[in-house]
Amino acid sequence: MPKAFISYSWDSDEHKSWVRVLATRLREDGVETTLDQWHLVPGDQLPAFMERSVRESDYVLIICTPRYKERSDARTGGVGYEGDIMTGEAITSGNERKFIPILRLGTWLAAAPSWLAGKYHVDLTGEPYPDHQYKDLLTTIIGTRPQAPPIGRSVRTTSDAATTDKQKLVLVIDTGPIRITGIVIDQIGLPRGTSGPGSALYRIPFRLSNSPPHDWVQFFIQAWDHPPRFTTMHRPGIASVMGDKIILNGTTIEEVERYHRDTLILAIAVANERFQSHEAQRKAKAQRERQQIEARKKAIEDAAKRIKFE
Repeated sequence: MPKAFISYSWDSDEHKSWVRVLATRLREDGVETTLDQWHLVPGDQLPAFMERSVRESDYVLIICTPRYKERSDARTGGVGYEGDIMTGEAITSGNERKFIPILRLGTWLAAAPSWLAGKYHVDLTGEPYPDHQYKDLLTTIIGTRPQAPPIGRSVRTTSDAATTDKQKLVLVIDTGPIRITGIVIDQIGLPRGTSGPGSALYRIPFRLSNSPPHDWVQFFIQAWDHPPRFTTMHRPGIASVMGDKIILNGTTIEEVERYHRDTLILAIAVANERFQSHEAQRKAKAQRERQQIEARKKAIEDAAKRIKFE
């Protein structure tokens, strides 16, 4: 389940209500959304809440209004502090796509903070806002945006082809129809930075050969949480699938190298096998239903021919 944090300014009670409704819709659509109106209570440390929410979320949704721009550019109040946190993380992590601007009020020029001005934004202005714009936001967060079709094999010399195939063998873990093609290095998370248990753990994404269907994802999660074989360092409950990526959220690159690599291969193999069996059963059922429909249609046609009205 992807995690998102909403950054906004308290322009008015109406605006706060609109943000809350948006956060509710995102949670209903499968996004674990953090909002100060729900997750911040009297006595909490505001800076700690902001830093933790930005750092631990997969995406930060920035609700842009002229008031937000004013506070962000001037670096005043909570919006200004969050702006410092977000720009700092964008620079250190290099993950610019984590920060998604959403235009709510005014024009983009009047509402976008300077550091967001050149970014692709989602336009949720209007009442109601355009549903296709919301879907653009949602599919980005859950990783289901349309993917480019595969590139066909290019014409090259035999020596070039051999070299390329050798390079692929270094990156690809071949486990069947779905396979891991490598680690997405520029999207590896940062340690949580606290002194408690798990403080040294972070998220590691693995690129898949293609975006698996929903049923395959369920089979994989089940296989990861309850693999046929596992080590004492196995961590059930940390795996998720977003688009064409598997995410292990709560591990280290050393653990992946020593322990989780083999479990990943095993879980993917199990998921592939179960999905193939599931698909075979589904196709057989569909074929039986088609045959029944055709038989019924033929029986009706034959009966209709026998019925005479003259």
